[in-house]
Amino acid sequence: MADIVTASFHKNRRTTLERIEKYISDVYFTDANLRGKLYPSSKPIEKIWHWALPGGEGKWEKFPFSSIVGQNFTPTKVGESFGPTWSTHWFKLEVMIPENWMGQEVWLRWKSQSEAMVWSESGSPLQGLSTGVEKQMRSGYRISECWKPTERRLPLVYYIEMSCNNMFGAGKNGMINPPDENKTFTLEMAEICTLDKQVRKLLLDLDVLHGMAKKLEEDPRGYEALYCANQMINYIVNGNKSLASRIADNFFAKRNGERAHTLAVMGHCHIDSAWLWPYSETKRKCARSWSSTLQLMKDYPEMKFVCSQAQQFEWVKMYYPELYARIKIRVQEGRFIPVGGTWVEMDGLIPSGESFMRQFLYGQRFFQKEFGLKCKEFWLPDTFGYSAQFPQICKLFGINRFLTQKLSWNLVNRFPHHNFLWEGLDGSTVLAHFPPGDSYEMDVTVDEAVRTVKNLEDKGRVTTSAFLYGFGDGGGGPTSDMLERARRLSDVDGCPRMEHMSPSEFFQRLEKDQRNLCRWVGELYLELHNGTYTSQAKTKKQNRECEFALREAEMLLAVTTIRGLLRNSEGYRYQAELGEAWKKVLLNQFHDVIPGSSIGIVYRDSDVLYQEALKFAKGIKNFCLDVLCKGNSSEGENEMSVINTLPWPVKKVINVSKEILEEPSQKRIRLEEETMQPASTGGHYVAVKAQGIGYSKLNVTHAAPVEVGFKDNKFILRNSFIEAVITRYGTVENLRLAGGDARDVFAVDHQDGVKYGNKINLYDDIPLYWDAWDTMDYHLETEQHLNHEGVQLVQEMEIVESGPLLVKLRWHMKISEHSSLRQDIELTAVNPYLTFNTYVDWHEKHKFLKVSFDTGLHAKKATFDSQFGHVERPTHSNTTWDSAKFEVCGHKWADISEHNFGVAVLNDSKYGWTCKGSKLSLSLLRSPKAPDDKCDMGAHTFKYALMPHDGSFQKAQVQKKAYEFNTDLIVTPSQSLNVKADTWFNLEGEGAMIEAVKLSEDNGNVVVRIYEMNGGRSTVRLRITAHPPPASAQLCNGLEEPIAPLVLVKSHPSSGTEAYVCDLHLTPFKIVNVLLIYARQ
Repeated sequence: MADIVTASFHKNRRTTLERIEKYISDVYFTDANLRGKLYPSSKPIEKIWHWALPGGEGKWEKFPFSSIVGQNFTPTKVGESFGPTWSTHWFKLEVMIPENWMGQEVWLRWKSQSEAMVWSESGSPLQGLSTGVEKQMRSGYRISECWKPTERRLPLVYYIEMSCNNMFGAGKNGMINPPDENKTFTLEMAEICTLDKQVRKLLLDLDVLHGMAKKLEEDPRGYEALYCANQMINYIVNGNKSLASRIADNFFAKRNGERAHTLAVMGHCHIDSAWLWPYSETKRKCARSWSSTLQLMKDYPEMKFVCSQAQQFEWVKMYYPELYARIKIRVQEGRFIPVGGTWVEMDGLIPSGESFMRQFLYGQRFFQKEFGLKCKEFWLPDTFGYSAQFPQICKLFGINRFLTQKLSWNLVNRFPHHNFLWEGLDGSTVLAHFPPGDSYEMDVTVDEAVRTVKNLEDKGRVTTSAFLYGFGDGGGGPTSDMLERARRLSDVDGCPRMEHMSPSEFFQRLEKDQRNLCRWVGELYLELHNGTYTSQAKTKKQNRECEFALREAEMLLAVTTIRGLLRNSEGYRYQAELGEAWKKVLLNQFHDVIPGSSIGIVYRDSDVLYQEALKFAKGIKNFCLDVLCKGNSSEGENEMSVINTLPWPVKKVINVSKEILEEPSQKRIRLEEETMQPASTGGHYVAVKAQGIGYSKLNVTHAAPVEVGFKDNKFILRNSFIEAVITRYGTVENLRLAGGDARDVFAVDHQDGVKYGNKINLYDDIPLYWDAWDTMDYHLETEQHLNHEGVQLVQEMEIVESGPLLVKLRWHMKISEHSSLRQDIELTAVNPYLTFNTYVDWHEKHKFLKVSFDTGLHAKKATFDSQFGHVERPTHSNTTWDSAKFEVCGHKWADISEHNFGVAVLNDSKYGWTCKGSKLSLSLLRSPKAPDDKCDMGAHTFKYALMPHDGSFQKAQVQKKAYEFNTDLIVTPSQSLNVKADTWFNLEGEGAMIEAVKLSEDNGNVVVRIYEMNGGRSTVRLRITAHPPPASAQLCNGLEEPIAPLVLVKSHPSSGTEAYVCDLHLTPFKIVNVLLIYARQ
């Protein structure tokens, strides 16, 4: 009866509980407790050689393992330090195993205060090590489970690659602080040892029992665990480890009841593609983490590991092909499971809708090509908010399930569901799950297991919850201790069941409970990290520029190819290269890069990627223009043409360069006969009109002149659309539509005082902790209005351009002793908005710069541009949910309107907005000091515009004007374009946008992507050039796979060019993909 548990002598729970804790502690009493007996024998590694890889961050990529072994290694020893930060050091170890260790489990232990990788002598990456962060420690590599002298020839040779950073980079005096660039890392341990398997089992038994005794405080089963562990210690102390082990086994054999909640246990390793470390280090983090996972799979056949981000798989394929081959084997076994379907785990708010489409397109295609599978789950556990268009985009790629946990970080309101049906902007629905443990990096403890069920917001509605375990953020992944605890907790009375599952198995169970779930409609707004809409302004600007540049390049390439001006093979080679350019942009959309929450070195790398993508997009654009417009002819009139890539006619005032005007051709004569305005910077302004998606001969269009006046010390700007009164300090005092008694945007009742637009405001911006991430609600209480009457101007307002096509006012002010702002306020003859071209020299500390438009409008909601549509948000703070949205994300425009009257603000590169009451503000620049202490310091250029309108913003075509504001007309010489105009693609009907025209990824065809942008139902006609004629048209999914045929009809217009048309029936915010099939060339 010795294996029957007897309670402790005294009913003193605290002392018994603490006894157990100290007995397994790795800090206290290790000379006498059980932890101190884990490694009974150890031996220093005496032969250690070192070689410092030359260069710093990222230089390791140029040195394959085959080149490492031939380097000049020199002797080193424990106690030596290595650096600086981001450098790489290689060590060669010769290991002699004592003869008396035969039959024992032998380990290599290494502690270098850093991350490292163990390599075999033949160059196979064996396992990652991490000893720089106590919480995420992995210091051992198992040499042999049962050593035999005949197993391998001695000495054993290993190589260790040391990275001079820890799991979370190298922050100076704090994790998220900028890195200490000169940090060194000390080799603290290099030894081999034996491991006592029985002691390890007992340690893990006691660990789980202690967890149950501590967590199940008022539960009899908690006391049973307490007394079991106490008696185990007594047996161990008396030398009877076997009996102690047996009573633990008996305890864990007591099973749960039928209704116990099940935790779907999944190995996980969240690796930020960049954050507190650069991209180059992430490549090694993937190898370290995934090699460790493969090692564990040998010992734990039940283990299933989920892994997202196609980009990271591609990195491992490129730099670690042998490791990648081993991963592919486990993928085929269904144990190493790709999830997510995206190129990276991207930010969920700032990228455009087309960027989201490309994340899934390139992610799913990679997984399909490499592993023969398509992901069924969208996996985005750690981004800072979720677009309302995600459900529809997911479904376009065959994904019906979604997992995240980030909304558990909400600062104000607790999200009411862990399982729900998420309805997107167009009505599409996916099944959403938030792991109720509120983490994607569990340690598999009793506390986590019990907390998961306690937290569950859907008790009684679901039977299973996801439980993601493994070190994360900086990588690391699962450990053997986690898996051992999962075995003990698989079905023990008092805790929820644990069952290893794949995401698909888990969601299949959840789908059975779907009838019980509630519905959430619209965006998933994270009540935290809303400073990321503004931090790292240059990054966000480059992202917007790349998105539009790639759109243009793809469209021109598609037209050039289908017209036979390029061979299909050439066109698709260029399209594949544009895909690579897209991937550079997509990588930078990772959820710690584009939000602005990474260290400075990351933005050096992202700048390079953006510029490479931009350069290639412009190169393809110019190449296609050359082929399209010049042809093969060197003769003929070299006239100017204008190409418009938007699907509606566009009027703009453009600057025709001096070189064009001085060219001796008829184009100069034609321009001289029309109205022109000399530009102060050279060339001439002309007003032109260009038809939708196609080209026109460059002909000047007539426009009523724009005027500028000066009265009562104020400037009056007027065109045929609007009239504005501008003060000497840059504020807009009055803004109204032209003609009659039009209402002033800024008119208010007398008791409300005077209101203005273009108020430049400065705020204190000190968050609670997450510097680059957070701006807090209290920052709004610190507003300083800078450009008010009496402010000291660096330069008085002056008239720079005075019409008749363009008027420009310029003023210049100091923001502080360190920063300044210069602004050109511009009104053209053809646009219904006032443009503010802004130049800021910014050198602040924890300040926030915004521009506000304090209108006289009374509206309970404002509307913000979003991916493939728009979202409405309250302008009041009635509830805590409303007040938490004090800083929100929007794209190219935002609008605040009453019935039949309103005002919109357009922009070219900004994403942060505030709208409270009648005041709409656009966030311009922040100045956080961590993790990048130089964030946004320096010169910035950006523009925004103010557009009053009658009727709704839809009727006023605000969305179209925002696209025009972000898109330039292309002016180019032409020889081969021998007709006055040619439309390539167009839409007849209102309320839709052609977001993309591209060559399909396969089969030599063209994809046209259209979305409904007004939030209503409509029928539009897609008009397709008849040169060449498409053979057929089909609806397709996001992967460009045909779904259903479309009726394609040849149109014979009484005037204009021949075309083919197909009718599309759109519902609110619907995304439609049309695949045009062309005859093979």
